[in-house]
Amino acid sequence: MLAYALRRAVAAVAALFGTTVVVFLLLRVIPGDPATAVLLTMLDPGAGSAELSRADIEALRAELGLSGPLPVQYLEWLGEILRGNLGTSLRSRQPILGELAARIPGTLTLAAASLGVMLAIALPCGVLGALHAGRSADHLSRALSLLGESLPNFFLGVLLVYLFALWLRWLPSMGWQGPESVVLPALTLGTGIAATTTRLLRASLLDTLSQPFMLMAEAKGLSRRRLLFRHALRPALIPVLTASSLVLGGLLGGAVVVETVFAWPGVGRYMIEAIAGRDYPVIQGFSLFMATLFIALNFVVDILYRLLDPRIRVEVRRHG
Repeated sequence: MLAYALRRAVAAVAALFGTTVVVFLLLRVIPGDPATAVLLTMLDPGAGSAELSRADIEALRAELGLSGPLPVQYLEWLGEILRGNLGTSLRSRQPILGELAARIPGTLTLAAASLGVMLAIALPCGVLGALHAGRSADHLSRALSLLGESLPNFFLGVLLVYLFALWLRWLPSMGWQGPESVVLPALTLGTGIAATTTRLLRASLLDTLSQPFMLMAEAKGLSRRRLLFRHALRPALIPVLTASSLVLGGLLGGAVVVETVFAWPGVGRYMIEAIAGRDYPVIQGFSLFMATLFIALNFVVDILYRLLDPRIRVEVRRHG
């Protein structure tokens, strides 16, 4: 187990190194000069680049780390990253890491609540669809899953705001006004990922129940319900676990849209504001932060996958 974890850790570090290269190059390959674009946002609307002085442009290029050869720029930037410095926001003039840290609790709160919504919907609907395959309950489960996958987050969010905030006046529509403020954003974000998880869990359960060893157990008199909960659910969760890193990534990625719709104080809204204000250091720092989080999630899922699936343990022993 330790050797497997070390191999996955080395792979994760290599992926993270490749990510730093990609994130670094993104700012350098976009059309136009980032420094000029940032300075233009500080001028009156309609102003042109002719109104900018060369000294101001060069000063900002130096602040953005765009001066000097690319290899030197990369090594300097990587050195700052290794010291825990993601740079400074051009708009607030505050360290980016501190601003991210201040907003992470809001995003984690939303992600945790959305995960709870997802589990509350996906587990019963997926199990119900598998237990009653081809019947009315299964058709209803699949129809709801299809509807959940078809509705974009921003559209569902607007519908929920209109229904529960404007019409019924049960819940706040924007920002943080207490624990009840998380309900609508969590429903918006959790419903979309619940639809995908429901379909995956149903298909996995049906595949597991059709295996010869399950058919043999059913022939011996075990009820289908007992087979499902005592013998089929654990192996059926393996494909779901495999996709869980994508699900969690979808939570964090979807939070960018949902936080904007509900004016939620999280890192997703922070990113949108940075894009609107051409705050390139924030965009670069946020991209690296999210990529690191995705890699860490995949590493954890790899370890859990090996713990749940004995076939992986056998395969590791065979190949050393």
